[in-house]
Amino acid sequence: MSTSMKKSIYLFLAILIALSSCNDSLEDSLDLSEQKSETETVTKDELLRLLSYAYSGANYGVLGELSSDNLIDNNSPHENGSFFDLSAYDPIHDEMFAWGPIVTDSDYDSPSLIWEQFYRSISMCNHVLNGIEKLETEGKGNDVQGLKGEALISRAYHHFILVNIFSHAYKDANQTDLGIPYLTQTEIELTVNENRGTVPGTYLKIENDLVAGLELIGNLNHAQEKYHFNKRSAHAFAARFYLFKRNYEKVIEHADIVLGTNPSFRNWDGIEPSFETQVIWWTDINSNNNLLLLPTHSLLSRLFGTRYGCSRDARSGSLNANGPSNTLSRCFQGKLWYRNSREYGVFFCGSAGEFFEYTNKINNMGYPYNVRVEFSSEETLLCRAEARIHLGQIDEAFEDFLTFEEARNTYPYNPVNLTKEGIVNYFTNENNLGVMYKHLNTQNMSSSWIVSSEKLPFIHCLLLYRRVETIHNGMRFFDIKRYGIEITHRIGQSTVDVLTWNDPRRAIQIPAEVISAKVVEIRIP
Repeated sequence: MSTSMKKSIYLFLAILIALSSCNDSLEDSLDLSEQKSETETVTKDELLRLLSYAYSGANYGVLGELSSDNLIDNNSPHENGSFFDLSAYDPIHDEMFAWGPIVTDSDYDSPSLIWEQFYRSISMCNHVLNGIEKLETEGKGNDVQGLKGEALISRAYHHFILVNIFSHAYKDANQTDLGIPYLTQTEIELTVNENRGTVPGTYLKIENDLVAGLELIGNLNHAQEKYHFNKRSAHAFAARFYLFKRNYEKVIEHADIVLGTNPSFRNWDGIEPSFETQVIWWTDINSNNNLLLLPTHSLLSRLFGTRYGCSRDARSGSLNANGPSNTLSRCFQGKLWYRNSREYGVFFCGSAGEFFEYTNKINNMGYPYNVRVEFSSEETLLCRAEARIHLGQIDEAFEDFLTFEEARNTYPYNPVNLTKEGIVNYFTNENNLGVMYKHLNTQNMSSSWIVSSEKLPFIHCLLLYRRVETIHNGMRFFDIKRYGIEITHRIGQSTVDVLTWNDPRRAIQIPAEVISAKVVEIRIP
């Protein structure tokens, strides 16, 4: 193991130790944010401390993967008639895969936890903004404008993820689908069925926070800046936001800021074929490719090798995907995938890998962690490529495709054989329909969203790239929603369920206990 790899491991373990005392520290932070009297002064160091808790520890990867076509039910019959008799790791996984109402309680990865933790983080952002407002009224706000920018962007980001989970995808400015409550004050209780507004209304509020935050954001003096929004990660978020909103000129503007003239991507060469080193390598805080890292409590790694797995068509369309160039799967084949090679599923160790922090080694007790690479140079490059295709800049998008493929090519002595003609031929071949690409329903979602026949093969190629690049982090479900892609889940021996482009289940149900109580407690514990 290299010296830099060891340093990364030690640093990450230190972060886990810090997170293990999160409850006490978070309680202290709440005291700090709520118990200041009108005459007491809030300091910059205190606000920095509060910002450390303005990021959710919940992971939406399990919910997103089980809701998408990246996993199959191993208990459903294979084309050869064989099937397994496996149990889900957690009963809640059965409900997620069936797109049903979530009634099972779970300490990890549940919609309830996502809802609660994301709104808690939003509430902490609002505590920071209140403190800054107080300093500004005292004429002492000049030194904390960077913190204000980070709090605004973090607040925008958490609402952005929530609306993409619990609402339908953005369609156009006239859309009437319900959005989510947008929290701008430090309320103790949040009324669910009031002030949800519409999806476009929620997007407008996100954009207002994002634009204001971008004007102020700097590279703050955090102990670990990769665990906070800074200039590059904030602009990467802006690129993704405007992509989902279909403001393509803005996507390119912000992606260019992130990528510059000489973008830095992962170096896939020389990666040791072991689970632990791959996880550390993928989440390396020293990698210029990694823009924002989020440690989360999650059982993501334990999902695989159970009833649900990345197998059959799911595997062929993601980890086994060659696409039109034979490059994509090179970095996975026999080297970077398997924790095991069982027929009922594989997974990519980097994005689904688990760290475990022991609280009691004798009794094998502790907390599993998964580190999300929430924003990266490679995903931002794909945002730009997608925007360029929709603007008709096919040549420029193709150059981004080449850059992406070359960055993933683990065999540099084999040149990337991608061509525009090859893309068109591959994604107009009906034999590849259903596995490598699926029909889009954009015009059904909005009459203003028409993907021309010239652009269509390149969009299919782009969506394949995004599926592979974002494997296991839940982003595939967002792409399915925003393009109206219909997918099928075969459940058990006889159930075949199709998620149509306008299926109401594409918006994950707000947690049942939140609906029944009409409010959700979001006080910091």
